[in-house]
Amino acid sequence: MKAIFIFVILVAIAACNNPFAPGIKNQDGSGNVLGDQKTVEGVFDNFRYAYVFKDTLVYGKLLSDNFTFVYKNPESPDLNKSWGRSEDMISTSNLFNGTQNLNLLWDDVLIAVGDSTQQDISRGFTLSITFSEQDIAYLYGKVVFRLERANELEVWKITKWIDESYY
Repeated sequence: MKAIFIFVILVAIAACNNPFAPGIKNQDGSGNVLGDQKTVEGVFDNFRYAYVFKDTLVYGKLLSDNFTFVYKNPESPDLNKSWGRSEDMISTSNLFNGTQNLNLLWDDVLIAVGDSTQQDISRGFTLSITFSEQDIAYLYGKVVFRLERANELEVWKITKWIDESYY
C-alpha cells in the first residue's frame, strides 16, 4: 500500500507544470512563450518577453557576466558612456518597477555579421513606456547587440549592447 502511495505521488509530481514559470516557445510558434536562446531570434524573443512581462529573471539570463551597455552621452554626443551587468540589472529593475506597462517591438535586422559563436546584430526597435494613462513615452531607436557563446551547444548571451538611439 505504501509503495502505491509513493508511486502515485511521484507520478503526480512528474505531471505537474509550474504555471508561474514560462516554458520554451515551440518552433511552430504555438504554445509556450519563451524563445530558444540557442538561436539568435530566441534571444530577441526572450528580450521582448522580459520587457513586456517585466521579468528580471529572464532578462538576467540574457546577459553575460562581462556584459557592457554603451550609450550616447547626452552632454557630449561624441563621447559614449557605459556601465556593466550589475548596473544594468539595477537600471532595468527600476524601469520595470517604475512603469505600468512596457511594449517592445523589434524591427527587421539591419546587419548581422559573425559566425556560430559570435554575432553582431543591428536592429531597430519601438518601445512604448506607460508611466500612467496620461504619461506614455514612445522611443524609436536602434541597438547593436554582440552575442557570444562558447560553442554551438550553448545559449547565446549578450556581451555588449550599444544603444545608437537619439531621444
